Amino acid sequence: MKDMDWDIYRCFMSVARAGGLTGAAQALGSSPATVGRRMLELEERTGRALFLRSQTGYQLTGDGELLFEQLQEMESAARRVESWRQEGEGVTVRITVGTWIAWLLAENFPALCTERDGFSLAITVGETRASLAYRETDIGIRAFEPEEAYLAASPVGDVAYAAYRQKNAPSGASARWVAVGEEEAISAYLRWPHEQMKGGWEGRIVATVTRPRSLLDLARAGAGCAVLPCFVGDLDPMLERAGEEIPALRHRQWIVMNNEDRHRKEIRTVVDRMTRLLRSHVDIFAGKRPRRS
Repeated sequence: MKDMDWDIYRCFMSVARAGGLTGAAQALGSSPATVGRRMLELEERTGRALFLRSQTGYQLTGDGELLFEQLQEMESAARRVESWRQEGEGVTVRITVGTWIAWLLAENFPALCTERDGFSLAITVGETRASLAYRETDIGIRAFEPEEAYLAASPVGDVAYAAYRQKNAPSGASARWVAVGEEEAISAYLRWPHEQMKGGWEGRIVATVTRPRSLLDLARAGAGCAVLPCFVGDLDPMLERAGEEIPALRHRQWIVMNNEDRHRKEIRTVVDRMTRLLRSHVDIFAGKRPRRS
Protein backbone atom coordinates (compact mmCIF):
# COMPACT_ATOMS: atom_id res chain seq x y z
CA MET A 1 0.00 0.00 0.00
CA LYS A 2 1.38 3.38 -0.98
CA ASP A 3 1.70 6.08 1.67
CA MET A 4 -1.56 7.97 2.17
CA ASP A 5 -1.72 11.65 2.92
CA TRP A 6 -3.14 12.97 6.18
CA ASP A 7 -6.24 14.42 4.46
CA ILE A 8 -7.84 11.03 3.94
CA TYR A 9 -7.27 10.19 7.60
CA ARG A 10 -8.78 13.54 8.61
CA CYS A 11 -11.78 12.64 6.50
CA PHE A 12 -12.05 9.26 8.24
CA MET A 13 -11.87 10.92 11.67
CA SER A 14 -14.66 13.32 10.73
CA VAL A 15 -16.94 10.51 9.59
CA ALA A 16 -16.19 8.51 12.74
CA ARG A 17 -16.93 11.49 14.98
CA ALA A 18 -20.05 12.62 13.10
CA GLY A 19 -21.39 9.10 12.64
CA GLY A 20 -22.15 9.73 9.00
CA LEU A 21 -21.30 11.54 5.79
CA THR A 22 -23.44 14.66 6.14
CA GLY A 23 -21.98 15.88 9.43
CA ALA A 24 -18.47 15.03 8.28
CA ALA A 25 -18.97 16.89 5.01
CA GLN A 26 -20.18 19.99 6.86
CA ALA A 27 -17.17 19.91 9.19
CA LEU A 28 -14.77 19.50 6.27
CA GLY A 29 -16.44 22.00 3.93
CA SER A 30 -16.97 19.24 1.38
CA SER A 31 -19.90 17.24 -0.02
CA PRO A 32 -21.27 13.93 1.32
CA ALA A 33 -20.60 12.27 -2.03
CA THR A 34 -16.93 13.27 -1.97
CA VAL A 35 -16.52 12.10 1.63
CA GLY A 36 -18.20 8.80 0.78
CA ARG A 37 -15.85 8.21 -2.13
CA ARG A 38 -12.84 8.92 0.06
CA MET A 39 -13.99 6.37 2.63
CA LEU A 40 -14.39 3.73 -0.06
CA GLU A 41 -10.89 4.61 -1.27
CA LEU A 42 -9.49 4.27 2.25
CA GLU A 43 -11.10 0.87 2.73
CA GLU A 44 -9.82 -0.31 -0.63
CA ARG A 45 -6.29 0.86 0.05
CA THR A 46 -6.17 -0.60 3.57
CA GLY A 47 -7.91 -3.81 2.56
CA ARG A 48 -10.22 -3.55 5.59
CA ALA A 49 -13.89 -2.74 6.17
CA LEU A 50 -13.87 0.29 8.45
CA PHE A 51 -17.60 1.06 8.65
CA LEU A 52 -20.94 -0.64 9.00
CA ARG A 53 -23.18 1.42 6.73
CA SER A 54 -26.91 1.81 7.32
CA GLN A 55 -29.69 4.32 6.75
CA THR A 56 -29.03 5.74 10.20
CA GLY A 57 -25.35 6.43 9.59
CA TYR A 58 -21.84 4.99 9.69
CA GLN A 59 -20.71 2.81 12.60
CA LEU A 60 -17.09 1.79 13.08
CA THR A 61 -16.12 -1.84 12.70
CA GLY A 62 -13.46 -3.39 14.92
CA ASP A 63 -10.77 -2.41 12.40
CA GLY A 64 -12.29 1.05 12.19
CA GLU A 65 -12.17 1.50 15.96
CA LEU A 66 -8.53 0.40 16.03
CA LEU A 67 -7.61 2.89 13.29
CA PHE A 68 -9.56 5.64 15.06
CA GLU A 69 -7.65 5.03 18.31
CA GLN A 70 -4.31 5.10 16.52
CA LEU A 71 -5.17 8.33 14.71
CA GLN A 72 -6.25 9.94 17.99
CA GLU A 73 -2.77 9.22 19.34
CA MET A 74 -1.28 10.84 16.23
CA GLU A 75 -3.49 13.90 16.79
CA SER A 76 -2.33 14.19 20.39
CA ALA A 77 1.31 13.93 19.33
CA ALA A 78 0.75 16.56 16.63
CA ARG A 79 -0.81 18.92 19.19
CA ARG A 80 2.16 18.51 21.51
CA VAL A 81 4.56 19.28 18.66
CA GLU A 82 2.53 22.33 17.67
CA SER A 83 2.50 23.63 21.25
CA TRP A 84 6.25 23.12 21.48
CA ARG A 85 6.75 24.95 18.16
CA GLN A 86 4.59 27.88 19.26
CA GLU A 87 6.50 28.25 22.52
CA GLY A 88 9.64 28.89 20.49
CA GLU A 89 8.15 31.57 18.26
CA GLY A 90 5.42 33.15 20.35
CA VAL A 91 1.80 32.00 20.65
CA THR A 92 -0.64 32.65 17.82
CA VAL A 93 -4.40 32.37 18.37
CA ARG A 94 -6.12 31.36 15.13
CA ILE A 95 -9.63 32.66 14.44
CA THR A 96 -11.86 31.58 11.55
CA VAL A 97 -14.85 33.82 10.82
CA GLY A 98 -17.09 34.97 7.99
CA THR A 99 -16.69 38.18 6.02
CA TRP A 100 -18.73 40.47 8.23
CA ILE A 101 -17.59 39.25 11.64
CA ALA A 102 -14.04 39.68 10.33
CA TRP A 103 -14.97 43.24 9.39
CA LEU A 104 -16.31 43.88 12.91
CA LEU A 105 -13.23 42.36 14.55
CA ALA A 106 -10.95 44.51 12.40
CA GLU A 107 -12.93 47.63 13.31
CA ASN A 108 -12.50 46.77 17.00
CA PHE A 109 -9.09 45.09 16.98
CA PRO A 110 -7.76 46.81 20.15
CA ALA A 111 -10.60 45.14 22.05
CA LEU A 112 -9.16 41.74 21.12
CA CYS A 113 -5.39 42.14 21.23
CA THR A 114 -3.28 44.82 22.89
CA GLU A 115 0.43 45.63 22.92
CA ARG A 116 0.64 44.09 26.40
CA ASP A 117 -0.52 40.66 25.21
CA GLY A 118 2.04 37.94 24.63
CA PHE A 119 0.12 36.42 21.73
CA SER A 120 -0.76 37.43 18.18
CA LEU A 121 -3.91 36.77 16.13
CA ALA A 122 -4.20 34.99 12.79
CA ILE A 123 -7.65 35.62 11.28
CA THR A 124 -8.90 33.43 8.43
CA VAL A 125 -11.86 34.87 6.53
CA GLY A 126 -14.28 32.66 4.62
CA GLU A 127 -17.91 31.65 4.23
CA THR A 128 -17.44 27.91 4.86
CA ARG A 129 -17.99 26.38 8.27
CA ALA A 130 -15.09 26.70 10.70
CA SER A 131 -13.62 23.24 11.35
CA LEU A 132 -11.82 22.68 14.65
CA ALA A 133 -11.55 18.90 14.53
CA TYR A 134 -7.91 18.89 13.51
CA ARG A 135 -6.78 22.15 15.12
CA GLU A 136 -6.87 24.05 11.83
CA THR A 137 -8.17 26.91 13.96
CA ASP A 138 -8.63 27.69 17.65
CA ILE A 139 -11.82 29.78 17.64
CA GLY A 140 -14.66 29.96 15.15
CA ILE A 141 -18.07 31.56 14.67
CA ARG A 142 -20.97 29.40 13.52
CA ALA A 143 -24.55 30.16 12.56
CA PHE A 144 -25.93 27.22 14.55
CA GLU A 145 -25.19 25.32 17.76
CA PRO A 146 -22.49 22.73 17.03
CA GLU A 147 -23.37 19.07 17.44
CA GLU A 148 -19.79 17.79 17.68
CA ALA A 149 -19.07 16.46 21.15
CA TYR A 150 -15.48 17.76 21.06
CA LEU A 151 -16.58 21.39 20.69
CA ALA A 152 -17.55 23.91 23.35
CA ALA A 153 -19.89 26.72 22.32
CA SER A 154 -21.16 30.02 23.64
CA PRO A 155 -24.22 31.78 22.10
CA VAL A 156 -23.78 35.46 21.29
CA GLY A 157 -27.20 36.49 20.03
CA ASP A 158 -29.24 36.55 16.83
CA VAL A 159 -28.20 37.96 13.47
CA ALA A 160 -30.81 39.70 11.32
CA TYR A 161 -30.60 40.58 7.61
CA ALA A 162 -32.23 43.14 5.35
CA ALA A 163 -31.79 44.66 1.91
CA TYR A 164 -29.88 47.96 1.74
CA ARG A 165 -29.44 50.63 -0.88
CA GLN A 166 -27.64 53.94 -1.19
CA LYS A 167 -29.23 56.55 1.05
CA ASN A 168 -31.74 58.76 -0.78
CA ALA A 169 -31.46 56.60 -3.91
CA PRO A 170 -34.02 57.23 -6.68
CA SER A 171 -37.24 55.22 -6.58
CA GLY A 172 -36.17 52.84 -9.37
CA ALA A 173 -33.14 51.70 -7.39
CA SER A 174 -35.16 49.05 -5.56
CA ALA A 175 -35.49 47.03 -8.77
CA ARG A 176 -31.71 46.80 -9.21
CA TRP A 177 -29.73 44.27 -7.17
CA VAL A 178 -26.14 43.25 -6.64
CA ALA A 179 -25.23 39.76 -5.47
CA VAL A 180 -22.48 37.23 -5.01
CA GLY A 181 -22.39 34.85 -7.98
CA GLU A 182 -24.41 31.65 -7.58
CA GLU A 183 -21.35 29.39 -7.41
CA GLU A 184 -19.88 31.39 -4.53
CA ALA A 185 -23.22 31.95 -2.75
CA ILE A 186 -22.69 29.50 0.12
CA SER A 187 -24.66 31.23 2.88
CA ALA A 188 -28.44 31.62 2.93
CA TYR A 189 -28.31 35.43 2.70
CA LEU A 190 -26.06 35.21 -0.36
CA ARG A 191 -28.45 32.79 -2.08
CA TRP A 192 -31.53 34.87 -1.29
CA PRO A 193 -31.43 37.26 -4.30
CA HIS A 194 -30.94 34.34 -6.70
CA GLU A 195 -33.85 32.44 -5.17
CA GLN A 196 -36.10 35.49 -5.52
CA MET A 197 -35.20 35.82 -9.18
CA LYS A 198 -36.05 32.17 -9.82
CA GLY A 199 -39.39 32.75 -8.11
CA GLY A 200 -40.43 35.36 -10.66
CA TRP A 201 -39.24 38.45 -8.83
CA GLU A 202 -39.62 41.70 -10.79
CA GLY A 203 -36.18 42.99 -9.85
CA ARG A 204 -32.99 42.04 -11.66
CA ILE A 205 -29.39 41.42 -10.66
CA VAL A 206 -27.25 44.02 -12.41
CA ALA A 207 -23.87 42.93 -11.04
CA THR A 208 -22.35 39.87 -9.38
CA VAL A 209 -19.13 39.63 -7.41
CA THR A 210 -17.06 36.77 -5.99
CA ARG A 211 -16.68 38.13 -2.46
CA PRO A 212 -19.41 39.38 -0.07
CA ARG A 213 -17.31 42.39 1.01
CA SER A 214 -17.83 43.96 -2.42
CA LEU A 215 -21.62 44.06 -1.89
CA LEU A 216 -21.18 46.84 0.65
CA ASP A 217 -19.09 48.93 -1.74
CA LEU A 218 -21.55 48.45 -4.62
CA ALA A 219 -24.56 49.38 -2.47
CA ARG A 220 -22.75 52.49 -1.23
CA ALA A 221 -21.97 53.46 -4.82
CA GLY A 222 -25.65 53.22 -5.81
CA ALA A 223 -25.22 50.20 -8.07
CA GLY A 224 -28.24 48.48 -6.54
CA CYS A 225 -29.68 46.86 -3.43
CA ALA A 226 -27.68 44.28 -1.48
CA VAL A 227 -28.67 41.85 1.25
CA LEU A 228 -26.44 42.52 4.26
CA PRO A 229 -26.38 41.72 7.96
CA CYS A 230 -28.19 44.48 9.83
CA PHE A 231 -25.15 45.16 12.00
CA VAL A 232 -23.33 46.17 8.81
CA GLY A 233 -26.07 48.02 6.94
CA ASP A 234 -27.63 49.84 9.89
CA LEU A 235 -24.27 51.18 11.08
CA ASP A 236 -23.36 52.61 7.66
CA PRO A 237 -24.45 56.27 7.28
CA MET A 238 -24.36 55.95 3.48
CA LEU A 239 -27.02 53.22 3.41
CA GLU A 240 -30.71 52.82 4.18
CA ARG A 241 -32.96 49.80 4.33
CA ALA A 242 -34.84 48.88 1.16
CA GLY A 243 -37.68 47.22 3.06
CA GLU A 244 -38.02 45.43 6.37
CA GLU A 245 -35.95 42.64 7.89
CA ILE A 246 -35.99 39.35 5.95
CA PRO A 247 -37.20 36.98 8.73
CA ALA A 248 -36.25 33.75 6.94
CA LEU A 249 -32.57 34.71 7.13
CA ARG A 250 -32.39 35.38 10.88
CA HIS A 251 -30.19 32.95 12.80
CA ARG A 252 -28.31 32.64 16.08
CA GLN A 253 -24.52 32.76 16.15
CA TRP A 254 -22.13 30.85 18.37
CA ILE A 255 -18.48 31.17 19.34
CA VAL A 256 -16.97 27.69 19.18
CA MET A 257 -13.67 26.24 20.39
CA ASN A 258 -12.19 22.80 20.99
CA ASN A 259 -13.04 21.36 24.41
CA GLU A 260 -9.45 20.32 25.02
CA ASP A 261 -8.03 23.75 24.19
CA ARG A 262 -10.61 26.16 25.60
CA HIS A 263 -8.82 26.50 28.95
CA ARG A 264 -5.53 27.57 27.40
CA LYS A 265 -4.91 31.04 28.77
CA GLU A 266 -4.52 32.87 25.44
CA ILE A 267 -7.56 31.16 23.87
CA ARG A 268 -9.70 31.82 26.92
CA THR A 269 -8.60 35.47 26.87
CA VAL A 270 -9.51 35.97 23.21
CA VAL A 271 -12.83 34.11 23.56
CA ASP A 272 -13.81 36.26 26.55
CA ARG A 273 -12.94 39.43 24.65
CA MET A 274 -14.78 38.31 21.51
CA THR A 275 -17.82 37.43 23.60
CA ARG A 276 -17.88 40.85 25.23
CA LEU A 277 -17.50 42.57 21.86
CA LEU A 278 -20.24 40.61 20.11
CA ARG A 279 -22.66 40.85 23.03
CA SER A 280 -22.12 44.60 23.22
CA HIS A 281 -23.56 44.71 19.69
CA VAL A 282 -26.41 42.29 20.42
CA ASP A 283 -29.21 44.77 19.59
CA ILE A 284 -27.57 45.85 16.34
CA PHE A 285 -27.00 42.21 15.37
CA ALA A 286 -30.69 41.53 15.99
CA GLY A 287 -31.76 44.36 13.66
CA LYS A 288 -32.66 46.99 16.25
CA ARG A 289 -31.55 50.12 14.46
CA PRO A 290 -29.20 52.53 16.23
CA ARG A 291 -30.41 56.01 17.02
CA ARG A 292 -29.06 58.64 14.68
CA SER A 293 -27.87 61.90 16.17
